[in-house]
Amino acid sequence: MAIPKILLYYVFAPLADPEAVRLWQRDLCESLGLRGRILLSEHGMNGTVGGELPALKKYIRKTRDYAPFKGTGFKWSEGTATTVEPGPSGYRESLDFPKLSVKVRRELVTFGAPGDLAVDGAGVVGGGTHLTPQELHELVAARGEEVVFFDGRNAYEAAIGRFDGAIVPDVNTTADFVGELDSGKYDDLKGRPVVTYCTGGVRCEVLSSLMKQRGFEDVYQLDGGIARYGEVYGDGGLWSGSLYVFDGRGRMEFSPEAAVIGRCIRCEAPTSNVETYDLPAGGREQYVVCEACVGVPQTSPS
Repeated sequence: MAIPKILLYYVFAPLADPEAVRLWQRDLCESLGLRGRILLSEHGMNGTVGGELPALKKYIRKTRDYAPFKGTGFKWSEGTATTVEPGPSGYRESLDFPKLSVKVRRELVTFGAPGDLAVDGAGVVGGGTHLTPQELHELVAARGEEVVFFDGRNAYEAAIGRFDGAIVPDVNTTADFVGELDSGKYDDLKGRPVVTYCTGGVRCEVLSSLMKQRGFEDVYQLDGGIARYGEVYGDGGLWSGSLYVFDGRGRMEFSPEAAVIGRCIRCEAPTSNVETYDLPAGGREQYVVCEACVGVPQTSPS
C-alpha cells in the first residue's frame, strides 16, 4: 500500500472573487479524493493537502492552470498515517487529514493587520529579500555573527526545532507579532541583517513586510521556509530539531539524526512531542510534553 503524500504551498496574488475560487478548489479536491486545509483571501491562497501521488500531481496541474496561481511553489513530504478504504472518487483518503476544509478569511495569515499588506501580480509588495537555502549560507558566510535569525512561528513550534541562535519572540499566536514588533524590544536589530523564517514561507512573506514598515532596514526571508531548507541540507546545516506541522503527523524530521531539543514542560525530559490542552478559562493552548507526562493532569500543564 502506497504511503500518502502531502503538499504544502502558498501564493500571494490579488483575487477579485475569493468565494468563487473557494468553490472551485473545494470541488477540485473532492473530485480527486484529497483532504486538508486551504485558506483563501483577497491576497491569495495558502494550503496543505494530502492524498495519493497521481491525485496530487493532477491537483498541481489544475491549480497552476488558473493564471493567478501559475507560479505557485509546492513542497512535498511523506505522509505517515495509515490509509482507509477508497472514497467516492476511487482514491484512498489519508488519515493525516480526516476531512477537507476550504475557507475564505480576511487574512491568509492572521497577523491582525490586513490593511498593512499590499499584494500585486508579483506577490507581496515591500517584503524582505528572498533567500534560497544556498544563498542563506552565503549570507552567513559573508556577514557572520551580524546575521540574526528571527523565528516567525509560535513559541511552541520553535521549542522543538529552530535555527541555531535564533531569536524566538514570545508569542502564542500569529496575532501577537504586531504587538511584539511595536514593543521596541527588537529595535536594536533594525540595522542588522535579519533573516525571518517559518514552516513553508507564508508567514514570513507578511512578517518581513511588517518589519520593513517598522524600520527594520536589512530584512530577508527564507524562500520556501524550513521545509525547503530541510530538503536541501537536512540536519547537516544550520537547523536543529524537529519541524512542527499542522496535520495528523504533528511533526516531521529531516533525517534519523535529527536532534531532540525540546524539553517537557512537566519533567524537563528531552522530547519533540507537542500536545493540545483545553484551558480552564476556555480556549486551547499547545505545550511541549513528553509521552510519559501526557494526560497528567488533564488540563493545562502551566
